Amino acid sequence: MQSLCQTELAAAHGGDRAALDRVLRHSRQHLRRYAEYHCVINDVEDAVQESLITVSRRLCDLRLVECFTSWAFRIVKRECNRLKRARCQWRHEELREEILPPARRDNLDLRRDCAAALESLPAHYREVILLRDLEGLSIAEMAAQLSTTPETIKARLHRARVMAREYLA
Repeated sequence: MQSLCQTELAAAHGGDRAALDRVLRHSRQHLRRYAEYHCVINDVEDAVQESLITVSRRLCDLRLVECFTSWAFRIVKRECNRLKRARCQWRHEELREEILPPARRDNLDLRRDCAAALESLPAHYREVILLRDLEGLSIAEMAAQLSTTPETIKARLHRARVMAREYLA
């Protein structure tokens, strides 16, 4: 981060948002390299992101702009340590054989619900779902049969499925 221009850093320290953006973009790769030495590999990106947020929020509180590099590195190291402590607090429980299978609805109930959802649709939406999903027609075949454009068929099919999902939810 030595090539970071002091005037750019001073402008960012003074509140210039564009300069702050440039400082953060320039610092990111250096902070990432530093984090790779101090963090668990899965936490590197998180540590860098959190550190950049902290830097952007607290840069105006920095007393000496010349200390920016060491200050930013300390923030990264502190964030890496915080993530390590959080990782240690996770419970590692073994999966047991007694895991229940996913709950399944009775086929009869599901069929009734689907039939009710289809009945709730306007006729032109119900028609496209039946042609596509039950009869297996292509979009082009449906458009020819209904004397409309493929785009209209796609829009109707999309809307019909959304409405059916909402009904089932």
